[in-house]
Amino acid sequence: MQVRLAGLPAPRVGIVLGTGLGGLADAMQVQLAVPYAEIPEFPRSTVQSHAGQFLFGTLGGVQVVMQQGRNHLYEGYDPDDVCMGVRCMAGLGIDTFIVTNAAGCLNPQWDAGDLMAITDHINFTGRTPLAGENHDAWGPRFPDMSRAYDPSLVRLAMEQADALGIRLERGVYVGVHGPQMETPAETRMFKRLGADAVGMSTVMEVIAARHLSLRILGFSCLTNKNLPDCMEDAPIEVVIAMANKAGGNLARLIESVVGKLA
Repeated sequence: MQVRLAGLPAPRVGIVLGTGLGGLADAMQVQLAVPYAEIPEFPRSTVQSHAGQFLFGTLGGVQVVMQQGRNHLYEGYDPDDVCMGVRCMAGLGIDTFIVTNAAGCLNPQWDAGDLMAITDHINFTGRTPLAGENHDAWGPRFPDMSRAYDPSLVRLAMEQADALGIRLERGVYVGVHGPQMETPAETRMFKRLGADAVGMSTVMEVIAARHLSLRILGFSCLTNKNLPDCMEDAPIEVVIAMANKAGGNLARLIESVVGKLA
């Protein structure tokens, strides 16, 4: 599955930027930008704030490829379309996958603007990118998900957050189909299931990445607080604004983590 990228070293780390988190690209020394529109049959990102391109270059002294904008099930895409980005990055040679998202906060002890390292997830979409015939060259028919998020990478993230003075929570992310926001009853259910944050991305990509035997580190930027007894509207403009506000800390943290992988 290995693919050569003419003129550039193979990337070691692949990074997906979620809604409102495109600012991390500013910390990257970009050597090449490839818009999705120039890649045959690659799905186009239709969400506000998603630039829709791959960036190749270095971050923290490490060769990386960054997916600036992703695809979602709620856009009408199939799981295979949603996962095409991480599968392409694996074909380019990455061994570590860092995924980010903007998410609603379910944990009442945390606040909007906080960052969360994902320690586990609940796939509540009813979909999987592994349905159908298995591609043995990618991975096994029944990939293990008991440690989907690499514990050593989570520890590294916590250490770097502490060194930078950034508050970083740890918790469980529940992925839903969307695009509608959660009802109060759904919010109560997700909390009782053990989720700390809820969003509409990430789980498809992580399943595909584990199938490919990649090491995974995930971050949620908590953009709004879901309190079932006093639910408030969370329009996309508010989500993007809060993600942009917290995105600076997330960019510093990811750059520091990637630098330690050199």
